[in-house]
Amino acid sequence: MMSNDGQSSICLPATLPDAIGPVVQEQVFLEGRTFVIKRPAEPDRLLDHPSVHEAFARDEYMPYWADLWPAARMLAKAILHEEWPRGLAALELGCGLGLPGIAALARGMHVTFSDYDATALEFAATNARLNGFTDFELLAMDWRRPPARTFPLILGSDLLYEERNVAPVVELLTRTLGAGGICLLTDQDRKPAPLLRQMLIEKGFTFTTQMMRAGQPGLRVKGTLYRIQKLKDER
Repeated sequence: MMSNDGQSSICLPATLPDAIGPVVQEQVFLEGRTFVIKRPAEPDRLLDHPSVHEAFARDEYMPYWADLWPAARMLAKAILHEEWPRGLAALELGCGLGLPGIAALARGMHVTFSDYDATALEFAATNARLNGFTDFELLAMDWRRPPARTFPLILGSDLLYEERNVAPVVELLTRTLGAGGICLLTDQDRKPAPLLRQMLIEKGFTFTTQMMRAGQPGLRVKGTLYRIQKLKDER
């Protein structure tokens, strides 16, 4: 179901069916569990579609959601490795195919999948249902316009592939992470990482880091898990 906090009416992009091409369904093995993920078979072909070029010209948008990135596997592993209160409300930023959010559902949470691309939300919802979960919401969201609500847990993976993404993500955490809440964010140690750490400190967040490894069989990638905490409401 769509969330009703006003974001669902925003006109955001949707990747067209003819840009997506064929889809595949694969099994993902994490922490002793098996998940089924449906995804575009050839994610790179999306980049050549005219509608994607138009979206990039308007707002430098690229449909990175179509890949199952190693950082998403890292985050899902971290979620599955811990115990969480049943029914805990979690927001997944830039959910893409939804693997971390599905891991959170497997831990008994109520998940809001959010993404800039409406088609990504469709894939996340399909994947959640393929794995037997229905306790979730969908939220079309521009990071620059965060929802008027807070969450005790925010999840994000590989959001910082460009420096221009750092400030909106940190500002969103400032507004949307509840007091005492936690954000789990995984990053493939991309170039904007030092800027993320600097801005988190400037905004009064505390955080720890942990080295992670994940990826497809035969292709494992190193990254970092950030555990970001908001000790008090800064607004």
